[in-house]
Amino acid sequence: MAVTLLSVFAIERADEQRQRAQMAQVAQEVASGIERRSNANAAYLRSSAALFATQQMVEAPLFRTFVRQLHLDGRYVGSDGIGWAMKVRRVDVPTVEAIMRSGGVPDFTVRSDPQTGAGHVVPVMFIEPDSSRNRRAIGFDMFSESARRAAMIEAERSGQPTATKAVVLQQEGSAGQPGFLVYMPVFALGQNGTPQKLRGYVYSPFNAQRFLEASIDESRLQGAGVRLFDVDEGTPKSAMKLMAAIAPDQDSGRVVNRPIDIAAHRYLLEIEAPATPMLSMMSVMTLLFGLLVATLLLVLARLLTQQAAEDRIALAWFEQQSSIRNSLTRELNHRVKNTLANVLSIISLTRRRATSLGDFADSLEGRIRALSATHDLLTQSDWGTTPVAMVVQAELAPYAQDIQRHLEMGGPDVELAPNDALSLGLAVHELATNAAKYGALSVESGRVSIRWEMAGDDVARIEWIERGGPPIDVEMRRKRGFGTELIEKIVAHELRNPVELRFEPEGVRCTLLIPVRRRGDFAIRQGRSGKIG
Repeated sequence: MAVTLLSVFAIERADEQRQRAQMAQVAQEVASGIERRSNANAAYLRSSAALFATQQMVEAPLFRTFVRQLHLDGRYVGSDGIGWAMKVRRVDVPTVEAIMRSGGVPDFTVRSDPQTGAGHVVPVMFIEPDSSRNRRAIGFDMFSESARRAAMIEAERSGQPTATKAVVLQQEGSAGQPGFLVYMPVFALGQNGTPQKLRGYVYSPFNAQRFLEASIDESRLQGAGVRLFDVDEGTPKSAMKLMAAIAPDQDSGRVVNRPIDIAAHRYLLEIEAPATPMLSMMSVMTLLFGLLVATLLLVLARLLTQQAAEDRIALAWFEQQSSIRNSLTRELNHRVKNTLANVLSIISLTRRRATSLGDFADSLEGRIRALSATHDLLTQSDWGTTPVAMVVQAELAPYAQDIQRHLEMGGPDVELAPNDALSLGLAVHELATNAAKYGALSVESGRVSIRWEMAGDDVARIEWIERGGPPIDVEMRRKRGFGTELIEKIVAHELRNPVELRFEPEGVRCTLLIPVRRRGDFAIRQGRSGKIG
């Protein structure tokens, strides 16, 4: 695939370079055609200026005869014709209007803007060919318009044909297509043949669209598009005025820009290449062949590596099973050691506090049963988390058979880790046994309240309160039995929090703080779904 893609890239790059060279050639041909038209028109204007420079007065018959002698045969190299604009002092405008009306132009009137402040006007006197379109320009003072005036001043200064910026021709009306004009100054010659006083201008008006179409052989464009922009110094291309355009067969967005000078004025020629397929035929064939070869190689590689992949999967499964067995063995060993340590502690304390063998057996049996009851809950939950309510209910079940009215318990749903549930079960068992022997559960009027709540983000508070039982004398408060030591030492150690156990005159009050751990803190394995593996 890498070789195929590299080959396609090379083919496309070469094709792109070929298209760029082709567009550069098209741009050169278009620019050459425009320059040829411009140079031909400049030659006609120079010859006209040379003739009129020798004449005392340029009259309509002379002008018409001269233009016809150029043998243009209606071909004005893309322009609307050739005209003569004479420089006239403002005070002489009425005299010139009268001469022109008597000379065959009955409605001749100089149309000028006096606000320009110039002391002279440059009206259009004659323009060939004589058509209704060109007659619209007769009498228009071109010096009163800023773009035309700037070009005429520059032509007078340089003595060369000079083009205007983009303007709308008088022939077009107020909302016509853009165009431009080319002025050639005409000077009166002195005795030694040197130019002296400016007499006027020979000029050619151009409709930009017709000029572009006349300058280009569209069959040579090969589907490309052409746009002609008027360049204004310091203006970005996006703000340039579009003067003429020949649309491409299909837009591609790939353009070649080429500056071009027409009569000393800069224009921008933009050539847009026609749209081409995303991939050339050679690239498509190369890509298909490469895909076929790559597919065959992939199938072969798949057949050769499939068995190796299956062997790796089987080996990974055996390694996983071995890891699981090792983890289960370590966890079982840890939990058995913890349980045996608790049993040994219970046996040791029970033996020290027992007064007889029967008392030792009864106390030990009750405490082992408390551990067993909590173990049953943990087994039911697969040694996961166990609710506080279930632990309390399991340990108080023997005392809730006939005197359920003596017990009050409640609190939010709180889940405990396995070891914390075992410690809570032992504490509740000891408190219940003590209450049944000496406290609130030993008399009909006694009441026991077990309440729990969250004391923080990771700590639960459980309170055991006895009321209505036999009064507790001072001697009993001082005496500390096995249950007291078990709760204050073993349970407090396992819960990693101190246990507050008080023998008040109204009854026993015990407060336990139990950590609420996240499941991942004590689970053997925890997958992404949150289930224990």
